[in-house]
Amino acid sequence: MLKIFYLGIVMGIAAAAALVYIYPVVDQHREPSLITVRPNGGNSESFHIRLPGDRIMAGVTGSTELTPLALEWPEHDFLANMQTELFKVRNENDVVIGAASRMSGWSEQHGSFVEWVVHLPARGSMFMTMAAKPSADGYREGKLRAGTREFLTLNGTVIERFVNEADDSDSDNVGRIELVTALVGLPDELE
Repeated sequence: MLKIFYLGIVMGIAAAAALVYIYPVVDQHREPSLITVRPNGGNSESFHIRLPGDRIMAGVTGSTELTPLALEWPEHDFLANMQTELFKVRNENDVVIGAASRMSGWSEQHGSFVEWVVHLPARGSMFMTMAAKPSADGYREGKLRAGTREFLTLNGTVIERFVNEADDSDSDNVGRIELVTALVGLPDELE
């Protein structure tokens, strides 16, 4: 009787595995990467964030206007000069492909800073540091400092710029933040 019970358990597990294989429980869609190959080597990719629609969370010490409204931002001394935001990230086809966080502020140790982390679930994450002050043309330049999975062996530059779309009467968006990357593999990989 005990052997029949164990046989039933094994057959049940095998049947469940076969059923999950035939009819997947989760059918995740991966949006194709829209990468442009650069003539001098490497690749370029553009991401954007619509404002205010793609802002998920915004927190600033001492602010009464937080997103979401029920957010209780901690009042710690080390957060006194810091702003943190979370966004949905879109590709050039305006499809949401990931999430990003942007931290900006000032500290006695490092001065002014702007840092981005962009996470693309199917591809990996990028950590980028930007110049604190925008250029005369109104954009910030930065570097890819670290990455995971697909971005692990890459380095390069990134540009952050704000594009004003307030004139567009069909949209609630006031503008968008664009992140344009120019990435290349590390030199030791080429050998």
